[in-house]
Order: sequence, then C-alpha cells, then structure tokens
Amino acid sequence: MKRALVVDDALTVRLYHRQLLEAIGFEVEEAANGIEALEKGLSTPTPFDLFLVDVNMPKMDGYRLVAEMRQSQELQAIPVIMVSTESRPRGRDLALQTGANLYLVKPANGALLQQQAQLLVGAIEQ
Repeated sequence: MKRALVVDDALTVRLYHRQLLEAIGFEVEEAANGIEALEKGLSTPTPFDLFLVDVNMPKMDGYRLVAEMRQSQELQAIPVIMVSTESRPRGRDLALQTGANLYLVKPANGALLQQQAQLLVGAIEQ
C-alpha cells in the first residue's frame, strides 16, 4: 500500500485530500505545517511515497518544506504535489524551482489530483 502525507493548516482541506487519496488506495497521514511534516517524514518507520503540500502555512511554509526535503537524504526522492490558492505563474514557478514535482491550484480537481498522485508513485502507467 502506498503512503501519503497530506500537509495543510486547514483541517477541511486535509480531510478532503485524505478522502481523495484513500479512495485510490493510499494510506494517509496528516500534518498541519511544514515542521510537523518534516518530523513525521524523518521519524516514520515506513517511508512516505508522496507528500501533498499546501504553500501558505504557519511555522514553515510549503516552499521551505520542499527545499528542506530536497536537502535531506531520507526525503529528497519523495514526490511532492504542491497545492495552493496562488494561481499566478510565479507561485507555480517557485514551487517547481524549489523541487516540487507538480503544482495544482485549489480547489484541486479531485480526479486530476488522484491521477497525478498515482502517476508520481508509479501506481499507473502514463
């Protein structure tokens, strides 16, 4: 079973993303900010296969989280989908430069998010 960490400061968004990922067979854990996500990512006995990360969060935002992940030997290869209300190209460009694999604008299309998650973890062929 593939494992995902949903990182967002909004509980309703975490629950929505959890439901989408669980519907396609992911085991899902949640974190409310980047610091909590890093701690969970580094301390879990079974590594995550995917991080679904919000951009704007307290304590540590999504850009900094992804940058930290890309510097960490344990986390650097884990695919990251960033999801944000920021629809301007600058937000997307910064996310990809920081190391995100994909950038979606909230509210993310559920079917697209599910398809991209499966593609990134190798659960379906392109």
